[in-house]
Amino acid sequence: MSLTDIRSPNLSSTLRVHKAVVESEGGIVVAHNRLAATVGARVLKQGGSAVDAAIATSFAIGVLEPWMSGIGGVGALLVRSPEGEVTAIDAGAHSPAGLDPADFPLVDGSDGDLFGWPNVLEDRNVIGARSVCIPGLVDGLGVAHRQFGRLDWAALVAPAVELARQGPVVDFHTTQWIACEMDRLRRNAACSAYFFPGGKLPLTPSAVSGQVARLPAPALAASLQHIAEAGPRALYEGPLAQALAQDVLEAGGYLQASDLHGFTAAAGPSDSVRYRGREIHLVPELNGGITVAMALQFCERHYRPEGGAPGTATYLAYAQALAQAWAYRLSRLGDAAERTRPSCTSHLSVVDRNGQVVTLTQTLLSSFGSGVMSPRTGILLNNGVNWFDPRPGRVNAIAPGRRALANYAPMLLAGEDDVLGIGGSGGRKIIPAVFHALACAADFGMSLEQCIASPRLDYSAPPTVVADGRLPDDTLAALARHYPTVVADRMESPNHFTILGAVRRQGGRNSGYSEPFHVWTDAVGEDSLPACD
Repeated sequence: MSLTDIRSPNLSSTLRVHKAVVESEGGIVVAHNRLAATVGARVLKQGGSAVDAAIATSFAIGVLEPWMSGIGGVGALLVRSPEGEVTAIDAGAHSPAGLDPADFPLVDGSDGDLFGWPNVLEDRNVIGARSVCIPGLVDGLGVAHRQFGRLDWAALVAPAVELARQGPVVDFHTTQWIACEMDRLRRNAACSAYFFPGGKLPLTPSAVSGQVARLPAPALAASLQHIAEAGPRALYEGPLAQALAQDVLEAGGYLQASDLHGFTAAAGPSDSVRYRGREIHLVPELNGGITVAMALQFCERHYRPEGGAPGTATYLAYAQALAQAWAYRLSRLGDAAERTRPSCTSHLSVVDRNGQVVTLTQTLLSSFGSGVMSPRTGILLNNGVNWFDPRPGRVNAIAPGRRALANYAPMLLAGEDDVLGIGGSGGRKIIPAVFHALACAADFGMSLEQCIASPRLDYSAPPTVVADGRLPDDTLAALARHYPTVVADRMESPNHFTILGAVRRQGGRNSGYSEPFHVWTDAVGEDSLPACD
């Protein structure tokens, strides 16, 4: 095979990246943005459940991090009760009923987006209104609230309304994301007007100016206010749904009001598998969880961990397990496949002081989704059609009224007096990253920090392994003897290994940890907030 090193020669060799684990007997929220996590922690402090906190955090982060997720997107979550019952809620992407597969003809080459699909004419499956699927996230949050919520729905949405009115603060991270997708965003008039105020890239003002730059979103604030007052179904029925569908149709897409009205998130018991004497819970069917579970089961059959930490044999075993699971995924899984039971991304994890645990992943799919913003509603929309294989006849082929095969993988590990809720963002990279963290927890008894911060490998574009440059040379050489291996830096951008976040409950005490190589992610405990907060 081969070994290719793409690590940057410009990076400091003495830099050490570290984040602290947050520990508390109170509740903890881990999210991709500190302010969003703080919104959820306030809900916990006010007596809300982990589900209440997850809902408030979800709405808030959709405003603060629009390149990853929002109410125009989709998602899935697991809720574990203090007694151990686990409920799965699937609010994943469904293609519109009027979608025409013939409108996505193949042309030469492969696309430059997340999955490397064969090229579709004008990138119609990736960019623009044709790529929009039904946004299921809000209904999924509504289902969770009806089953597990304690606080008033409107109170949970209210922080996001205020954040949209004020506008997210612009910092270098904001500027970087908008700049990287400038070409896509400028194709759509509403996106261009919002993300480039005055026609310019938003920048952080100089400190001496004493000013803060913001991106206020009045149309989105009005939509969120309506959802707060009228409830989660307001996005699917009534004037807001009509306005959203009309905007997509006028932009050339397929989404109609009837698609929104007919959508309901699926809720029921989680699926589960055993691994090293622990229970692994996942959302059933068309997401990344089934592939993580298959890799874990293969690993348990063919690898026995030795020693107190992963070694060369471990990484070879993990790569082999992922290779087997991916082979099945890419050939067999899709909404047209035989089912085992009836029928870019942001992650948050929450544990409350009573032991309820939530792990929720939500997404627009690609960065800024379809690059289409509904001008009437201010809602940035997903490009869920990109989850479908554009090659006709494939098991996951583009088709109307079909569920997409998503890559997100919110998961739970439960052992004796130990519950870990985890997930991540990063497209297909989520699957090997979640697998690695869960395997390390079960195989070596690693701490939450070690599970997330330790060197890992990515196997999401078979047969290539992308290896963390912190791995020992002998491990890299061993991987290269079996797989085409690329050695890459563990950094925020480009992110080669996924952004993970997790909470854990052991012995009645909670902990939370966020991806150390990402400047926004954070864990916030309710006990860290001021008493008057």
